[in-house]
Amino acid sequence: MRLLVVEDDPDLNRQLVSALSDAGYAVDTAFDGEEGHFLGDTEPYDAVVLDLGLPKKDGLSVLEQWRRDDRKMPVLILTARERWSDKVAGMDAGADDYVAKPFHMEEVLARLRALLRRSAGHARNELECGRLRLDTKSARVTVDGQAVKLTSHEYRVLAYLMLHRARVVSRTELVEHLYEQDFDRDSNTVEVFIGRLRKKLPVDIIKTVRGLGYRLANESDEA
Repeated sequence: MRLLVVEDDPDLNRQLVSALSDAGYAVDTAFDGEEGHFLGDTEPYDAVVLDLGLPKKDGLSVLEQWRRDDRKMPVLILTARERWSDKVAGMDAGADDYVAKPFHMEEVLARLRALLRRSAGHARNELECGRLRLDTKSARVTVDGQAVKLTSHEYRVLAYLMLHRARVVSRTELVEHLYEQDFDRDSNTVEVFIGRLRKKLPVDIIKTVRGLGYRLANESDEA
């Protein structure tokens, strides 16, 4: 999953990016509302962590503009604990959830996991496809109960396919959602990761839809 963090406090921004990166996300960052608005308006993020008290353009205005422009990615707002009115204004402007400062990083991670699951139509931490299981909380992948060891990029590819199992995912979409903005993106690397995953997972669970991309299928599903 690819996330955007918009937070003007350098230390907090760094802490958020570090924790999210360690959790397996690709993370872009902005330190003011204008840059944050531009990135959120032009890049396909799976979710955004947005502070409301930003320089140049406040977070509430950024959020309202995104929603007016039909940008639908889930947004988790950061608010000051005593400013209950900010929470109400943020939710009314189109936020999906909020965390009050100061906060525990685990709470941010848990709320983001929930937002990502819900936006993809899933209610539980554990995603299933036949004998394959992926726990988004522990980042653990199993087949028939046996752990499967994956690299961070292999896990990102599989997690995205699992979250969007109901449809075909193109190579371009995978590239856009798996790497940070300044990463040297190459769709050929996606094919490499798909090839590695196929060697570690049940046969034919990752289907290639010629000319379109990839989709997951149970062994009982039609090709």
